[in-house]
Formats: sequence, C-alpha cells, structure tokens
Amino acid sequence: MPHEPRPVLSWHPDARVLLIGQAPGSKVHESGVAWQDASGRLLRSWLEVNEEQFYDPRLFGLVPMGFCYPGKGSSGDLAPRPECAPQWHDTLRKRMDNIELTLLVGRYAQEYYLGRRGYKTLTENVHNFAEFAPDYLPLPHPSPRNRPWLAANPWFETDLLPELRKRIRRVLKG
Repeated sequence: MPHEPRPVLSWHPDARVLLIGQAPGSKVHESGVAWQDASGRLLRSWLEVNEEQFYDPRLFGLVPMGFCYPGKGSSGDLAPRPECAPQWHDTLRKRMDNIELTLLVGRYAQEYYLGRRGYKTLTENVHNFAEFAPDYLPLPHPSPRNRPWLAANPWFETDLLPELRKRIRRVLKG
C-alpha cells in the first residue's frame, strides 16, 4: 500500500537555527516527527543538544527539502520530491527572521542552497565549510548508511564538529 503524503516539518517565526535536511524516511513518515530515528539521534549528538532543545521550534526550524516520504528506491530512499523546496522554502524562511545559523544536511540541501558556490561533491562542501560562513554550514547526512563516509573523513570529527558545537552553543545562549 503506498504511503499517503504527510508533511513532516517544524518551524516557528522565532527559530534561531534552521536545519534543512533531505526528506523524511519511512520511520519519520510513520511517526510524523522530524528526525525521530537513528539519523536524528546521531545529528543531535553532533549538535550536543537534547531532544527538548532540538524539538523546540523557537530554537530549531526543521525544514526538509521534500516534505513527505518519497518512497523506497533500489539503494535507499528516493530523492526528495523536487517541487517542495521551490514552492515553500522562501515563504518559510521569510517568516523566520531570527535565524542565526543554517545547517545544510546532505547533498540535496547543499546543491539547492549553495548552487554555483558549492563544490562538485558533498565531501568538498563539508571539508570547506568555513567558506560558506556565515550563511551556511554544510553537513553530511547522519544516516547509519554514511558510517563509511565518517570513517574515511576523520577531519569531520576533529575539525568541523567542534566548530559546529561552538556555533550551536553561541546561538542557543542567544
């Protein structure tokens, strides 16, 4: 039985961190809560925030590139539906005028928001994260499927995570 489209996002006009992800996976689609899966647990550990902070829409706006579960493909979930971001992102972002930090989680968010400023690969975008400040901070997707990427790129943990955590602490202290 096909899944009924159900948008999974969370935002508030006072949000201070905008987290732009890919699209809800099947577990998130079923729960209706963004990032309520293994990827979300790892992401929260990267940010060093608890669930209460993460799910406070006055702190974090959680806006995916695709608002509903796109379905299963041959090697994982399908790409986010392409109509969501162009139709809704500008409208949502204009209503969140307290954003101090925008996190681009995964390739789809980076391609959309970095455009020509971005590099050819997610690895290059993430490795050169400082070049996109203060507008954006690109991150890999925290999916368990990306463990090999994390193992092959130890600089992510030693160079980027401390900077990410410093920025998150600064924004949340407000």
